[in-house]
Amino acid sequence: MRLRPKLRSLAAVAAATPLVFALLPAATASAHGYVSSPPSRQAQCAAGVVECGGIKWEPQSVEGPKGLTSCHGGNARFAELDDDSKDWQVTPVGHSLDLTWTNTAMHATANWQYFIGDDLLAQVDYGGAQPPATLTHNVNLSGYNGRHTILAVWNIADTANAFYACIDVNIGAA
Repeated sequence: MRLRPKLRSLAAVAAATPLVFALLPAATASAHGYVSSPPSRQAQCAAGVVECGGIKWEPQSVEGPKGLTSCHGGNARFAELDDDSKDWQVTPVGHSLDLTWTNTAMHATANWQYFIGDDLLAQVDYGGAQPPATLTHNVNLSGYNGRHTILAVWNIADTANAFYACIDVNIGAA
């Protein structure tokens, strides 16, 4: 059976459609959130302040299982975020710090946690609510001086995952 030219074109388009969608880059619908101010390591990568790999294009995607203590959240694609030899910008701060999250998907939230080393600086409970697109928390840094890396963790309420960001600061320098 021979198809007319118009039907043949339609059949070719229909056959090629799955291939076209398979080759398209993933959209940011699966994106989530990161600390944008002061600039986290992934924010510095996205802004081109520090030369980085793939994290440059998706700073909001540092997601991994809850309970980790690494800047890359257990995601090997973003392991460079744990590389302290990179020229990370250090933000001079006082003994109180406002940290602003930029969220691209507003997940139901259990809490946010902020650490220096093993010390929990602050925990902000959110009771499963969805956060706005930007959200700021104030963290007390009393008892700390000098250069430190703050680990910020956004624990999602309805999954086993969290989002991770590291912020390099010089406490007492502002």
